This record gives sequence, structure tokens and C-alpha cells, in this order.
Amino acid sequence: MADSFWSDAERHLVRYSGAGRFVPEIIERAEGSFVYTADGRRLLDFTSGQMSAILGHSHPAVVATVQRQAATLDHLFSGMLSRPVVDLARRLAASLPDPLEKVLLLTTGAESNEAAIRMAKLVTGRHEIIAFGRSWHGMTQAAAGATYSSGRKGYGPAAPGNFAIPTPNAYRPDFTTPDGELDWRRQLDYAFELFDAQSVGSLAACIAEPILSSGGVLDLPPGYLAALRDKVHERGGLLILDEAQTGLCRTGDWYAFQRDGVVPDILTLSKTLGAGLPLAAVVTSAEIEQTAHERGFLFFTTHVSDPLVAAVGNTVLDVLTAERLETRAAELGTYLMKGLNELKEKHRVVGDVRGRGLLVGLELVVDRDTRQPADELGAAVTRRCLELGLHMNVVQLPKMGGVFRIAPALTSSFGELDLGLEILDQAISDCAG
Repeated sequence: MADSFWSDAERHLVRYSGAGRFVPEIIERAEGSFVYTADGRRLLDFTSGQMSAILGHSHPAVVATVQRQAATLDHLFSGMLSRPVVDLARRLAASLPDPLEKVLLLTTGAESNEAAIRMAKLVTGRHEIIAFGRSWHGMTQAAAGATYSSGRKGYGPAAPGNFAIPTPNAYRPDFTTPDGELDWRRQLDYAFELFDAQSVGSLAACIAEPILSSGGVLDLPPGYLAALRDKVHERGGLLILDEAQTGLCRTGDWYAFQRDGVVPDILTLSKTLGAGLPLAAVVTSAEIEQTAHERGFLFFTTHVSDPLVAAVGNTVLDVLTAERLETRAAELGTYLMKGLNELKEKHRVVGDVRGRGLLVGLELVVDRDTRQPADELGAAVTRRCLELGLHMNVVQLPKMGGVFRIAPALTSSFGELDLGLEILDQAISDCAG
């Protein structure tokens, strides 16, 4: 059976991950923090699926909602509305600071970023988009145009008006203070000097993640987001924050931007909003929505405002609120960070531990002094973790293959975190000596 599975997979599946590698296990089912393979193995899922399943796999409340909603109202003509859609829009608006109150419900993160960029261009009447050099915002046209970490080569010219700016990386600083720390203010000034030299004066928006996940779990320094917003606003653009992975309690706050007291002009949510199901949102102000509407904003898709996934989104909000999972994420994150820092003290190949809440990065290096990336070691540790029963996600970028993105479910137990730390410890010992 397994032999047929893999031969069928090889013969019929399009390889979509660049390197074309799939995890060499057939997954039969998943529950809570674990996935179960066809040969009976149990794997601890330290990535919440695709960084999405914040309530764990097959959460009973989500299962009940899907069963009930699929049996009553699953999909509609895109011009029709249902109660789950309006309820979710109202509740998302209530969870956010003013003036964010207008909601568009879609499916994926790429789609929500596509809609946000399209809206920003229409509202401003401009076309230039700024993003970080290690950004990942999706694989559709405008989202891919603002993605620089991977996937740009071989597809022809990108849309004009896309600009990359340096990513602030405290572990690998390019601009430094006299004591060797990242001087992000000088870096940001330099970034916009370069942008101004190339811009035709038509900035529509800057799109950014508060924590760049695919870029290596790089948390923007405190104060950076406000300074970035000001530079964007000074040039007539809008600030779009992509909280696909950081939104809805993962970082210890309901939204990562709350730490900085910065409210974006447009917010995009996805991954965590559906807790593993395809649900995304664009949230903006009434003023921006009104201007977009007056100018004929069009984003009419097959699954816009679908009731089935909207009902799931309402259930996700129910569970997050009832179980106070923002507090839980902060507590678990502190515990996880402590354990990872203990691994750093034990293993010389662990160069850095960083992140917020339950979105944490651990970077392996060949040498702590030179901070030379350890891509091969990262791949080896990933394989060994899988053999020992832990699924880990390593950043698949050049010279970043030693960075693990660790994002357990918010419903994880301390014991499950201990198990993950124990396996990771063993895998590093086995691979690095």
C-alpha cells in the first residue's frame, strides 16, 4: 500500500515546494498536538500544521461546527450574505482598535494580501509597494511581487514599482552601534534614501509582517514599526500589516502590532483565523473602504464570504476568548524560550533563540563567533527529529537552513513542550556531537 502511495505520488503530483521534497511519511489522522502516520507512529507537530492550527488538530469545537454548518449552509453565491459572515466581521472589528472596522472574508493569506495591495493602489491612486528583503506574502501576483525571500527567479519580469528594503536582523546586523548592536534607525533611514532615489513618487503601501517568519523568525525591534509607519505616511502610502502567523493570540497578544501601539491602515489575517481551515480576512477603516467602494473596488471571488469557514472563524474566536489563549500563549512561550535557551547553553551549535509567545526561532550555526550558517546541520537535525517523533520546520532559504520555526498549538501542554525539547536536544546531540 505504501509502495503504491509513493509511486502514485511521484507519478501524479506536481512538486510545489521548490526543492520538491515531501515529508517521507503517510499521514492518516491528526489530533491535538500530534499527527499519526500510516505505520502507527505518533509525531509531535511543532509547526501547527502550516503554522495555522492554533487550537491543535481536530479540536472538538471546530469539528462540531464543521459538521453542523456543512449540513445546513456551506457555500453561497458570492453576492449573498449569511449570519456567520456578518457575525465574524462584527466580532473581528470588536477585537481590534479603531478605526479598523470593515472586513472582507477570503480564503488564503496570499489572497488577503492580494486584496489589500489592490485596495491600497486603488485608494491612493499609486502603484509602488515596499516590502522587506526577507519577506514572504504569498504566491499570487501582487503578493509574489512583494515577496523577496524566495520564488522570484524564472518567472519573467515582476510588476513595476516593487521595492525591497533591508530586513532588521539583530543576530546578523548590517548597520551597527558602537557596541555592535543593530542600529535599525540608521538602517531604516538608508532604506528610504534608496527608495526615494528610485521611486517615481507613487508609493501606495508598505506591507510587512511584525515578525518575519519565513525570513527566519525575525522580530521587528521595539520602535521600528512606528518609525516605518511614519516614513510610509510621509510619502503618502498606507501601512499594511500581514499577521498571517502572528495574529489571534500566538505572540501573547491578540495581535502582534499591539506591543508597539501601532495600528495599520490595512490588516490581513489568514492561517490562524481558520485554525487550519482556509479562512482569511482583510480589515481596514471605514474611510479607506468608502474610498475604495467609490472607486469601484472589485475583489469578487468564488469563496468570498463563504458561510462554512466563517462559522469556523466564529468558533475559533469563541475558544480563544473562553480559554484566554493569549495568556496561555505567553506562559507557554516563556516556558519554551527558557527550554530552548537551556539547549543553547548546552550545544555550541545553537547560535540564537528569538521570537515572541509561541512563534520562536532557533538558529544553528557552524561557529558562534563567525555565525556561519549551518544549513546541512539544520537538514540533518530535521531528519533526526522526525525519526525520533518530532516534526520540525526549517527555513528553506539560502544560508537560512539552520533556522527552525517553532510554532506549537496554543492548546499545547507543558508536557508536550518538554517532549519536543527532549527530542530536539537528542537530535542535536546525535547530529552535532
